Amino acid sequence: MATIKKKDIRKLGAKEANKKLDELSLELSKERAKISIGASVTSPGKIRHIRRSIARILTISRETSEPREEKKTNG
Repeated sequence: MATIKKKDIRKLGAKEANKKLDELSLELSKERAKISIGASVTSPGKIRHIRRSIARILTISRETSEPREEKKTNG
């Protein structure tokens, strides 16, 4: 499982990013299912990489879809 880099995610379109997100979510659920039934884990760090890749995709998709609002200070 190669880590997805931020610049690669930014190059993807919205549909492609959602497709990649679905693939990673499915892969994560499969890995968690293997652990729950007691199967041996092939790579202990794989779940961590998948979770971080999902987080990267979600973060970048939120950055590009919504304009960021600045907080107003009272003063």
